[in-house]
Formats: sequence, C-alpha cells, structure tokens
Amino acid sequence: MQARAPRRPLDGLLLLDKPGGCTSNAALQRVKWLFRARKAGHTGSLDPLATGMLPICLGEVTKLSPYLLGADKTYRVTLALGARTTTGDADGEAVEWSPVTALERSAIEAVIPRFIGEISQVPPMYSALKQGGRRLYELARAGVEVERQPRLVNIHEIVLESDDPVHPVLRVRCSKGSYIRTLVEDLASAAGTLAHVAALRRLSVEPYPESAMRSMEELEELAAQGEAALDDTLLTPDQALPHWPRLRLGAAESLYLRQGNTIMPGAIATGLDPGPVRLGDHQGRFLGVGELLADGRLAPRRIFAWNIEKNQEQAVTPASGRVE
Repeated sequence: MQARAPRRPLDGLLLLDKPGGCTSNAALQRVKWLFRARKAGHTGSLDPLATGMLPICLGEVTKLSPYLLGADKTYRVTLALGARTTTGDADGEAVEWSPVTALERSAIEAVIPRFIGEISQVPPMYSALKQGGRRLYELARAGVEVERQPRLVNIHEIVLESDDPVHPVLRVRCSKGSYIRTLVEDLASAAGTLAHVAALRRLSVEPYPESAMRSMEELEELAAQGEAALDDTLLTPDQALPHWPRLRLGAAESLYLRQGNTIMPGAIATGLDPGPVRLGDHQGRFLGVGELLADGRLAPRRIFAWNIEKNQEQAVTPASGRVE
C-alpha cells in the first residue's frame, strides 16, 4: 500500500458547510485529512444535529480564532412544539409533554419581542461549557446535572419565516454565546407550551455570507482533482477579517512588530479609531493582527510566523505606512 503524503504547512480559512449527524470535531478532522494540513481548528461548535457554516482555520490562521469566535451568527431553526427533550433537540429523549401542541402565528409573534435585545440564558447541560474541568455534556451523559449560572447574550433579530402551527421556522441573528436550544425552550414556555429544536442550520458567521460555504462532498470531489483545486477553496489569511482596516507598514516598523514591540505608527493611524487592524509589511505580505491604542500606538496582538529571510528584515529608518 502506498504511503500517504506528509502533512502540509497550509495557512487559510475554510467556511465549511458542516453536514448533519457528525460532531464539529469529526468534521474538522475530515477536513484536516483532506487538505493534509499540519494544524487546524474550528471556531464555534455546532451540535451534531446542526448543519451550516463552521469556520475552519488552517495553520497560522488558527491565531485568528479568538476574533472569529466573537462574531455574530445567523441561524434558521425549526421548532417541534409540544415536547421537551433531554438535549433540547431532536437527538434527545422526550421527557415532558404539553397539551398545547400547535400555535397560531399571532401567538408566536406576541412573545418574540420579549427575546429581542440583551437577555439572560441558562446554558443547557448538553453544551461544551466546562465546569469543574469537565464539559457539561460529559456530565449530562453520565446522568449528572449541575447548577449553571445564567449569562447575558444579545438577540439582534428573530423573524418568523414559516408559521406552520406545529413546526414553525425562525431566523435568528444573535451574539456569540447564544444557545438556540435554550431560546426555543424559553420562547415556547412564554407562549404556553413546550418545544425543542427539530432542525438547525447556521446560515452565516459575520462577516461571511451563506454563499461562501463549501460542502464536504464538494471538498472530496476537489481533493480527487489535486491539491491546487482544493486549496482554491481557502480564504487567505488577509481575507479572514475583511471588515477590519488594513495598515501597510514600513520595513523597520514591520520588523519591530514582529519582534513583539509596540510602535508609534504616526500618519498611518490618521482617521482610524482605536481597535484591531490587519497588518501588512512593506512588501504587501500579511503580518497578522495588531491593535491601535487610544494613545496612537500600535501593539502586536497575533503576529504570523512567516519564514521571512533576514535580508528582507533589514531597515535603517522606519518607512511611513498607509491605510489600505
């Protein structure tokens, strides 16, 4: 049997359309195998039942994971009215039933406004949060239930897309840390019934559109065509945070930042508010992420370990940067 080629030092962002019936980690491992990537990680787990956008970071792009985790997300969720399950979705066992198994459109629309804005949620036992060093879902599978502290999340929008009386469909745009299963249970309770998630699809992780997703089937077909075809599905590191301003630095400035130094970028910061920025070096290569501080200084936050030759790092005087 021919040995499989070694892993590659590949850097990029894949917007995977996660299939249903598998964990986020299983999807990640499949992608990592297809690309033969040395290093990979996903941002924002999806339940096995759920499908949709799962950003997967390869190589140095894993350094950007914290910024992707904090993004707002949009979901389409189908409710099953009349029963509560152990997991909050159709994968669990029904443990409580309600005589109210159908709702008119007006009944759903009447309670939706209560869940818009900043709300408090108690995380479900079947979640990836850790308590006492163990994932909550591990405790739940062992039959252990522990007290969870409520947490504040922000629900930006809830739209009733289908008013089927038994299986209504909602589109929800929300902040990080929001639990759609909890939202469904709480919304149903406010309407006088019980419910669980029958189907869930993550439509987008901001700022990426739904159309940017790649299915596992598509990736497998491209893998058969060769690495070049597969690699074309990746966003470059510089494209991973397209909504952030990009600063191009001079040779000396680039070197100082790569050494972990905070610099005074001068004219490059003109017109920019304090906050995160993408960084490019004097030759246009992506350096990573920095933060423009309130006092005008630029601090390195996530700098990529590119293999830049020493003679390209030499500089005598800082060159003026610019906003791109």
